[in-house]
Amino acid sequence: MLAAAIALPLLAQAQVFPSRPMRIVCPFPPGGGVDITARALAAELAKQLGQPVTVENRPGAGGNIAAAEVAKAAPDGYTLFLTLNALHAISPLLYAKLPFDAVKDFAWITTLVQFNNVLVVPAVSPAKTVQELVALAQSQPGKLTFASSGNGTNLHLTGELFKSRAGLDIQHVPYKGSAPAMTDLLGGQVTMMFETIPAAISQVKSGKLRALGVTGAKRSPLFADVPTIAESGLPGFEVQSWYGLVAPAATPAEIVARLNAESVKGADSKEFRERMEPLGFEIVTGAPERMLEMVKADAARWAPIVKASGAKID
Repeated sequence: MLAAAIALPLLAQAQVFPSRPMRIVCPFPPGGGVDITARALAAELAKQLGQPVTVENRPGAGGNIAAAEVAKAAPDGYTLFLTLNALHAISPLLYAKLPFDAVKDFAWITTLVQFNNVLVVPAVSPAKTVQELVALAQSQPGKLTFASSGNGTNLHLTGELFKSRAGLDIQHVPYKGSAPAMTDLLGGQVTMMFETIPAAISQVKSGKLRALGVTGAKRSPLFADVPTIAESGLPGFEVQSWYGLVAPAATPAEIVARLNAESVKGADSKEFRERMEPLGFEIVTGAPERMLEMVKADAARWAPIVKASGAKID
């Protein structure tokens, strides 16, 4: 009887969910790939659930500030987190101490999109290929820089992997998101950057940036003339990223199931696909359990890379 008494309020809550506005916390500033995905999903969820869904940007510490906020939020389904694999698979390997448990403090809902990154330099850079960039870095050890969207992000570790595989001495410059990093790259304050294809495509197409190599196992259809990093002298170099949706741990299973169903439906909608696919995003949704499996697989893959790079953050 006691168990039934406890379960009834949760069941009632799930049956009427949602009954008020919801929010999706985004760990980076407006304009980057995570923000684009969050806003596209928010629009679909708002239509499907009949409640306003707003996006709140909480940049800083490579996404850890936002993650900590969501981990401590009420587990009622009204606060969601548009997250990325690096926060759960890479950050725990890098940071001496995190203000949250990257696995236990979240309820997994679904992955949404996956994509590759691209190595870009300003159009005025003397390097026109990956090989030329490597040669330039070798001729000026410690003087070249690479930007990232923050310490511990996939873009940061992709740069560290590039340094390690090519045997280069390049300085990392972290930012509070891709947008400010891109601004400094365009202005010539940093030498290079690994950026998501969705966030870089417009600057490459406009001629402001030069794409040297993509991080996938094969070339991107959006950059058909750009070789992979592996093709460019670093065999085996392959990095893929993904974004997904989570909620605070202890969110009722019924609400998680509802959010999973609605998010999968929203990501498969014509409007979402038309917004995301031209930017280079591949729609990849699934069960909550599958998302957790992907986090664990990424952590296992990145552990030896982080160890080899020697990258650590206090």
